[in-house]
Amino acid sequence: MAKKPVIYTKPALIAKLKEIAAMDWIPNARRGNAGGIGNTLEDLLGIKENNLPIPNAAEWELKTQRINTTSLTTLFHTEPSPRAVKFVPQVLLPLYGWPHGEADKKYGKNEMSFRQTIHGQSRSDRGFKVVINRKEKKILISFDAKSVDPRHRDWLKLVKKRAGLGELDPQPYWGFDDLEHKAGTKLLNAFYVQADVKMERKKEYCKYTKVMMLQKFNFDGFLKALEEGKVLVDFDARTGHNHGTKFRMRQDCLPMLYEKVTTIL
Repeated sequence: MAKKPVIYTKPALIAKLKEIAAMDWIPNARRGNAGGIGNTLEDLLGIKENNLPIPNAAEWELKTQRINTTSLTTLFHTEPSPRAVKFVPQVLLPLYGWPHGEADKKYGKNEMSFRQTIHGQSRSDRGFKVVINRKEKKILISFDAKSVDPRHRDWLKLVKKRAGLGELDPQPYWGFDDLEHKAGTKLLNAFYVQADVKMERKKEYCKYTKVMMLQKFNFDGFLKALEEGKVLVDFDARTGHNHGTKFRMRQDCLPMLYEKVTTIL
């Protein structure tokens, strides 16, 4: 007989999460998988992956994170405008790229790389930064040659030859309206659960210690997090493949992106 699917009301889910948080250290259900704490919690709740079964509430999801980790969480992928130009492979990579570390080894000898994880708080060592223009309602990528670290002087000479040392022209950007829509469809209301982890005899164990209910995406909070270096723009391209432009987030910052935060534990 097929197993009856689990359906939770919000109060029942909160009660179950409190029950799980009261448990002792729990073995990670997915050995060697960094995302295993989420899979383990889903197993304990008796639900399918990425499926939080609350009636009439398809806009809810379950988010899990490890406490005290430096890894970034990907929020969503989206390429910058102007869309008439494939900006990363056609402009940033050929004009501002540098030789790939695996050039003439894993890849051809002319393989180039453009990898930058940047935000609005300060410039990267190659002079790139996120700039928020509230008047024009744009999130722009900026380049300042004067901010480039001296160890990249040879690269800067190549940039001067290819593109000059002025500001990016045109500047890649995301319009507020488009980005708010994109983020709003990805950052749904969430039960946000954080876990402590420990290793014992080469096996990972987790203990769920923090639970919050996050409601209604807040675009102003998203912009503030970008300015404070808590949400970042991640470019990851090489000559043979553009891995896509991502908006990523530091740990513990997810509540900044919601209007209503309810602490359950």
